[in-house]
Formats: sequence, C-alpha cells, structure tokens
Amino acid sequence: MRPVDSLPGIHLGTSAFTAAGWDGSFYPEGMKPADYLTYYATKFDTVEVDSTFYRTPSATIVRGWYEKTPKGFIFAAKVPQVITHEKVLKDCETEIKTFLTTMENLGEKLGPLLFQFGYFNKNAFIGVNDFLARLVPFMKKFPKDQKFAVEIRNKNWLVPQFVEALRERKVALALIDQSWMPRPSQIFDKLDPITSDFTYVRWLGDRKGIEQRTKIWDEVVVDRSGEISEWVEILRKVHKRKIQIFAFANNHYAGHAPATVELFQDLWRSKEKAESQKPRRTEKARTLFD
Repeated sequence: MRPVDSLPGIHLGTSAFTAAGWDGSFYPEGMKPADYLTYYATKFDTVEVDSTFYRTPSATIVRGWYEKTPKGFIFAAKVPQVITHEKVLKDCETEIKTFLTTMENLGEKLGPLLFQFGYFNKNAFIGVNDFLARLVPFMKKFPKDQKFAVEIRNKNWLVPQFVEALRERKVALALIDQSWMPRPSQIFDKLDPITSDFTYVRWLGDRKGIEQRTKIWDEVVVDRSGEISEWVEILRKVHKRKIQIFAFANNHYAGHAPATVELFQDLWRSKEKAESQKPRRTEKARTLFD
C-alpha cells in the first residue's frame, strides 16, 4: 500500500494496527510484530488504539508507542470498557485518572480519547435525559487541554439536547457508519453534529454480517464506494469550516481497513480535482453599449 497523502487538517488511519490477515497483505510477509507500528506509521499519520478498551496499558508500553513513531504522529485511543460499559461512568474516578495519567506518556502525540458506549436499553437509562444526567457531570471533570469524543449507539438519542451538552463542553460527537445508525446525510439534515473544533469519524460497518463471510482481514469483501462517496461529500463541507478531521476505518466495514482509508483518499482527491477543473465564472465582457 502506498503511503496516505497528507491532506491538510485531516488525519486518516485504522482502528488498531494489527489484525488477522494483515501479515502479507498490509505488512511485509514475515515482519516481526514488534516492527508493525513503526511500519504502520510510514503509511498513516494516526491510529485509533483499540487495545486500551480492554485495559489500561502500562506506561512502558505507551512510551514504546511514542518511540516507534515519528514526529507529528497522533494516537487516538478508546477509554477502557470498565468505565464505559461496566461502571458506566459511576464510581470510576480511580480508573479514569489512571488511564489519563498513563496516556500522558504520549506527550504531544496524544490525540482524541473516545468514550465508546454500547446500546442502552430502558433498564439502563429511561432515555437520553437520564443518560445526560450522568454524562454531563462526568464531562465537567475533563481536563480542558485534552480532546475527547463520545460515541452512542442509541439512534433516538441524536437530538438537540444531547448535541448541545457535548458542544457546551467542546466534546466531539463521534460520527459512526454502523449498521443500525442513521446515514451521515440524515444526521446533518436533522442537526449540526459538529460539537468541537475537531470531528471524529468511525467507519464500522456490520460486524455480525461481515463475520459470516470472513474473519481474515486481508481483502475487501464489501464494496463501500457509495458510502465513502457520501462521507467525502459530507466531510468536504466540514473541512471548509476549518474543523480538524480524524477518521478511522475498521476491518468490519469492508474487509480490509487500509483499503477503506485508501478509497476515501482517492475519492477525496478525485472530488478535489473535479472541482478545481470547473470553469470559473467570469464577468461578461463590457461593450461600448453598456
């Protein structure tokens, strides 16, 4: 795969930098796993670390990530599930403090931290206002010099009061392309989901559906050209607003996350080229009779 070209104000990467099937399809065959991240950073300028969802890593591991990547590389990371899924923001001050302190070892390479929540039924929260009653006080404790994003899987919670609560704290609403969530155009038609000076996009897809076809992530098995074209249209408008964009592809989206990123870049460049070639309107030449 060729390196992803630098698009000003846009950071493109994948969800995790290892996967079954990447040896030989993305990484050179036989490459040592210890060298994966260094190689990955020659192709992308950001990664969404997935392993932090399962546990907070050691400071040694985090410092190793820093040392294996070049200047300008950015790490996004998921907040541990003990905070988002098990305790759901209750009585987890120790866990969040430990996580934030550990991730500070990335220094200037630390990017957005994602609170990825699952779907909540009415036994967990009666509705969006009930959830906000817990989320808002928690967000007020966020360090102001750190970027945060929040992802929800309840499509009926994408309402003005939820979006405004994030905007008030300058927390990004994660925009996800996932099987049961609304399309991006539907969301933007309904409200303005840009709640910070950056946006956080995740191409997730239909995990259950694609895993019925494959669990080896070495090639594209779902054509996502139409969906990615829609994202290009949407994100070009966001980009014109001077909003920084972070976008991450999951293998479950199309079958091979690096190819999804490459597709987005190609479609973005094609759109950019087409717009640059449009004839500019010129003033009608004046005549003696005007």
